[in-house]
Amino acid sequence: MKKFLFWFLAVVVTLVLSIYQRMTGPTHPKTITVELNDLGYKMKLPRSGVRQDVKVVLKDAPSDVSGQLHYRRFPTADEYTTVDFEWKDEQWVAVLPVQPVGGKLQYYVTFDGIDYPGDEPPVIRFRNDVPAGILIPHILLMFAAMLFAVYTLLLVIARREYSKWLKITVATLFIGGFIFGPLVQHAAFGPWWTGFPFGTDLTDNKTLLSFLFFLAALATLKWKHNKWVVCLAVLFMIAIFTIPHSAFGSEYDYSTQQLGTAK
Repeated sequence: MKKFLFWFLAVVVTLVLSIYQRMTGPTHPKTITVELNDLGYKMKLPRSGVRQDVKVVLKDAPSDVSGQLHYRRFPTADEYTTVDFEWKDEQWVAVLPVQPVGGKLQYYVTFDGIDYPGDEPPVIRFRNDVPAGILIPHILLMFAAMLFAVYTLLLVIARREYSKWLKITVATLFIGGFIFGPLVQHAAFGPWWTGFPFGTDLTDNKTLLSFLFFLAALATLKWKHNKWVVCLAVLFMIAIFTIPHSAFGSEYDYSTQQLGTAK
């Protein structure tokens, strides 16, 4: 019964952290509400695009309104380019033009003279398509690493044998983060690694730091106070995995026409 409870708690914690990271990440679409004729219409503004033109769509809205899409390259001091929304297939559609790998566009929309969103305009980043054969294993393995880490922590708290699950956590984190992680990075943007010492990619850096903490826990496995090192490693992993995914990642520099990492 306790084993089931431990796994249940581990799954709940992992799901909460995964959903939080996804919802707060810079690639998650920004949802706005467009007010038309005293009614509100939800609209999702994409913040990640594969290397092709990206449609910005307003659904279920009336056809007798006017709308514009304004965009510029980011980060630059370019003037905004404005294009009109077109009424197609019972919805309003405008298009963001494809950019180089890592290229970004900052944009906002206007309907009936009102700009949306009212705060900081969203930024969309373009990437190559990532084959499912490497993307899905990467996601599943990183999810599993967090799951096994939390389960290991619960075993430590319950004063049960945890060394087996610590080793499984380290192995899963290594395969997911340092084998499939670089494969995904390479497929999406070109470079294999954009964390320390080559760049500022928080996804790569937080994976590296977390792995070092778990290596320390594994190296001190025979130490009588090892459980505290394990607790620190897991809690550190939980803390840094609340950092939004893909922050400070690959970014195309329009001035040099080269790919780097966001400053």
